[in-house]
Amino acid sequence: MDEQPPTEHEAGHHRPHPGPPSAAARNLVVGTLIAFVVASNLGNIFLSVLVTERPLVFIGLNAQNRNLALASGELSAWSFYVVGFLRLVAPDPLFFLLGRWYGDAAIRWMERKAPAYGELLRMLERGFDKARFLVVAVAPNNPVSLFAGASGMSFGAFMAANVVGTIGRLALIRAFSSAFEGPLGSLKDFITDYRWPILGVSVVLVALSMWSDRRGGRDGISDLAHLDDDIADIEAELTAEDAELEAEAEAGAGDSPAGA
Repeated sequence: MDEQPPTEHEAGHHRPHPGPPSAAARNLVVGTLIAFVVASNLGNIFLSVLVTERPLVFIGLNAQNRNLALASGELSAWSFYVVGFLRLVAPDPLFFLLGRWYGDAAIRWMERKAPAYGELLRMLERGFDKARFLVVAVAPNNPVSLFAGASGMSFGAFMAANVVGTIGRLALIRAFSSAFEGPLGSLKDFITDYRWPILGVSVVLVALSMWSDRRGGRDGISDLAHLDDDIADIEAELTAEDAELEAEAEAGAGDSPAGA
């Protein structure tokens, strides 16, 4: 697993990938990631009910920065760090595996399914090898984890950087929550007072977000469920692009003085 595939395109060819070791392994990874998507949506929907009454469940479902900051004041340090750490880190090795299994096709898949990260991924492709540990530590998110796997970064180095970055992120959020305890407390009081209307609004907002994503050709659950089909289509595109590049290179060689 720690063999290093090429990190740059060589001779016009995209990186080869081994694919998953078995259908069972692929299904386990994809199924677990789908469960995380469902959990995140539930956390967004039930924010108003859980943030003060079940803060540990709240961040266990969805550990976005906003949710961590809101829940921090309701939790002891050990529960905040343990549950927050586990929830933040849990999806990352799975995206790393997708990157390792599917290579460049996985990167293109992520660019299409998360266009907000497209430019980030293109920037990483140009300079990731020079600062891979720093990049993962600063931004240990799903796209970066996938790219780390596709780039050939070793799993041990990836996890070390991920752990350092995640602990640092939690420490900063904990400090922020403590520094702004007053305003955050007032916000939580408001949420508690209007929990049921806010719950209704949350249901509508999550539904609208899912509908908008689906209209735009993006749906976290569907995207993961159809990963194999999408990867196969992208592999065909990359192969065709490689063939086109080779044909152009051969034509250029033929037109050169040396090829005359």
